[in-house]
Amino acid sequence: MDTTAWIVIGAALVLLTVGVAGVLLLRVLRARKLLADAGIPLRDKALVWAAVIYTVSPVDLLPDPVYLDDIGFLLLALRSLHTAARAVGAGRRAERPVEAASLVP
Repeated sequence: MDTTAWIVIGAALVLLTVGVAGVLLLRVLRARKLLADAGIPLRDKALVWAAVIYTVSPVDLLPDPVYLDDIGFLLLALRSLHTAARAVGAGRRAERPVEAASLVP
């Protein structure tokens, strides 16, 4: 393959990466709005944002070609967020009054 082909392949990969990053950024911003409205504790929200910042930062525990630390930190943050959301959801279900119509078979 000549140099032009490698440049075209590299440009296509860069465009694909930018497109995926843009979609993910939109999802993160939407998730931010949902987190603000959901009543999830600040600690769990901060852990998610810290994981996002750690993932995009150039400072890593392992060199950048190895994304195991980034993925691990993101999974830990998402697991914490999922647990907090489940606890908030269970608390809301417990607070909801039982309707009389739901008791009738």
